[in-house]
Amino acid sequence: MKELKSFINGKFVENTSGKWIHVLNPSTEEVISLMPDGTREEAIAAIEAAEKAQEKWESTPSSVRASYLIKMAAGIRKREKELTDIIVREGGKTQGLANVEVLFTADYLEYMAGWARRYEGEIIPSDRPKETIMLFKKAIGVTTGILPWNFPFFLIARKAAPALITGNTIVVKPSQQTPENAYVFAQIVEETGLPAGVFNLVNGRGSVIGNELAANPKVGMVSLTGSVAAGVQTMAAAAANVTKVSLELGGKAPAIVMADADIDLAVKSIIASRVINTGQVCNCAERVYVDKKIKDVFMEKLIAGMKAVKVGNPSETADLDMGPLIDAASLKSIEDKVENAIKQGAKLLCGGKRIGNKGYFFEATVLDNVTQKMDIIQEETFGPVLPVVEYTDMNDAIAWANDCEYGLTSSVYTQNLDNAFKLMRSLKFGETYINRENFEAMQGFHAGWRKSGIGGADGKHGLEEYLQTHVVYLETQI
Repeated sequence: MKELKSFINGKFVENTSGKWIHVLNPSTEEVISLMPDGTREEAIAAIEAAEKAQEKWESTPSSVRASYLIKMAAGIRKREKELTDIIVREGGKTQGLANVEVLFTADYLEYMAGWARRYEGEIIPSDRPKETIMLFKKAIGVTTGILPWNFPFFLIARKAAPALITGNTIVVKPSQQTPENAYVFAQIVEETGLPAGVFNLVNGRGSVIGNELAANPKVGMVSLTGSVAAGVQTMAAAAANVTKVSLELGGKAPAIVMADADIDLAVKSIIASRVINTGQVCNCAERVYVDKKIKDVFMEKLIAGMKAVKVGNPSETADLDMGPLIDAASLKSIEDKVENAIKQGAKLLCGGKRIGNKGYFFEATVLDNVTQKMDIIQEETFGPVLPVVEYTDMNDAIAWANDCEYGLTSSVYTQNLDNAFKLMRSLKFGETYINRENFEAMQGFHAGWRKSGIGGADGKHGLEEYLQTHVVYLETQI
């Protein structure tokens, strides 16, 4: 049984608590590794190591900082197969998607390294004749990252890469369900020769390690990807020190299918956006609004496509569309949500049941006769369940799409440019995908409205989350 370790101040450390958290393979329910049940003292030690290293790291030329990110990317590519297998085994992700995550992570590190010579300050005109106003962009200091289980490897880079390239140091906490990939990431970091304390990884529970990473007064910014409940807890822990928070939380993405849509494209894209990672992605299409004029044809194709979704153990079969849900609690939640929707009047058209009795597998599911007030429309599902609502007026579809406490992503299917622009102007979400599946680009900006989060990630604007401004007013005498 593999015993994982934390990585603090440039060294792997032994489990000081003597307690372990069992990591399960969600396809088989077997224990595959042991994660240290880390202590608050370990989190504090990592934060102090990051604080000690930060000033020297910030004074290191940004091009040199970038060179370490390039080395990390190279190390990831060398261990591509190993990392893919780990992500499949501990997260239940399909082989294809796990491999995409590994390579996208390497690409992301290289992309962020490219900002080394590109982020910049400003010279601002002054009202005084002998004054120059200069705006500097500077590192925040010690940052922390609390990671989810659904894209556990990529999210390390999404938090660490912009932090490190801008002169910050970082402490990250992997998910209790998917820690082994982070352990390998730390091994790769060690091999690059990155100065001690610049990158730290502490294993343990959110209630202990995560809380310290948010509440410690030496932390300048905490970034969390997770549930709304976890985001609220993080904000509460950070509040005492007025620590900056960056939160990517839940989603309930609407997909609006217009009467003039390419139906085959819409069906293909919506299914892809619903079953990716077994529906456990915050920007997944979670609800569909389809024009009554095309609903019958759309539903026929949608049901056929969902019934054709291939489900199985991704460690054993390469050509799959879905693996298992992450754990028993997630499986129970999906079963309850489908049962409740049917009780509220929804009609089950396909799926709706657990597959087998070993592993957390669930059928791709379609629900019809769904109304806007049903829980299945209002609450995040986070599983392969697709409720469909019929509309006759585009304005109703817009209003229903916006009638949600979340505001992360949305999608539209139309071949009419006027309709596309009307929907772009009207939808209240951080992202809108038109005639394509829901999957963001690293050069974009992944940010939610309302309860979907604060701040954002990726691209120029994601980089600037890790910077603060320092304005200097310089007045000369001649």
